[in-house]
Amino acid sequence: MAKILVVDDEADLEVLIKQKFRKKIRDQEYEFFFAINGRDALEKIAQEPDLDLVLSDINMPEMDGLTLLSKISEKNPLLKAVIVSAYGDMDNIRTAMNRGAFDFVTKPINFEDLTITVEKTLKHAQHLKDTLKAVKENNILKMYVDETVLNFMNSREFESSLMENETVQGSVVFIDMCGFTRISETAPPNTVVKMINSYFDIMVKEIMAQNGFIDKFIGDAVMAVFRGDYHLDRAIDASLAVRNKIKELAPPDENIDFTPKVSIGIKSGEMISGNIGSESLKRLDYTVIGDTVNTAARLQDAAGENQIIISESCHEKIKEFFKCRKIGEIEMKNKSKPVTVFEVME
Repeated sequence: MAKILVVDDEADLEVLIKQKFRKKIRDQEYEFFFAINGRDALEKIAQEPDLDLVLSDINMPEMDGLTLLSKISEKNPLLKAVIVSAYGDMDNIRTAMNRGAFDFVTKPINFEDLTITVEKTLKHAQHLKDTLKAVKENNILKMYVDETVLNFMNSREFESSLMENETVQGSVVFIDMCGFTRISETAPPNTVVKMINSYFDIMVKEIMAQNGFIDKFIGDAVMAVFRGDYHLDRAIDASLAVRNKIKELAPPDENIDFTPKVSIGIKSGEMISGNIGSESLKRLDYTVIGDTVNTAARLQDAAGENQIIISESCHEKIKEFFKCRKIGEIEMKNKSKPVTVFEVME
């Protein structure tokens, strides 16, 4: 449900908003909050930190809309604001935009235009939240963001959210490029980096196509995590796609004796999700740890070229949907008994 704060000293606007958006309110798509001026709005924002959008007038007592915009930009850069005002001259529009307004709607309100503007702004706000979530879960910061967002990401609020730890259910996939270490010891550095990055690009596209997250790159291997509905099925689908795409590749260079192949291990189960590393060094990875992760890595170690290896418990969950063959029992570090494993064929 999207949460929207309307800031206007005209009392009849609240009635009008509720009438015009009654279907969205009834269907629990939108929840509206109302404030009579900028000062009141800041109090409401403090009470409802997960607001998605502010619709604000300009001319109001105690604190006007343009001042409110500046306060929002300073304190909550993720919160998007749209100015709804009769003062639609270019000076006010430019001032509003310079202070962080996402859009500008003039009074008297054309509610069709306002509806489109609200939908567009909410979509943008959600995209920004999804991007920050990807930063958190993928630990990827190689992206362009404006200074206010960077300030927020360095804030105590954002830092505390990253430090939240939890137990989660999911599937972990380890994908290794078979024999690539040998190439990295003999080929020129630029060639090695270009090759491994091209292979990683293929893996990432297939993992993300199944709504998986890249947890980390480890040398010439990738660790990916899948959570949510059918996470094991999606992990296997992504692994099959990666194997097939890599198998289709031609040797990268006629002077390099290397045919790309992968070995893959998958394990599903409970994991601890948290920000792991050294706080004193400011080097922390948002990652998952636990027996499920360790087992996935050891299954990958046991896999041969172009093999996808899963445990018996995973096989029981997916055997009706994927063709597998039993390999047998393997010894595994820190396991008191041998582990029965299966190869996913297709």
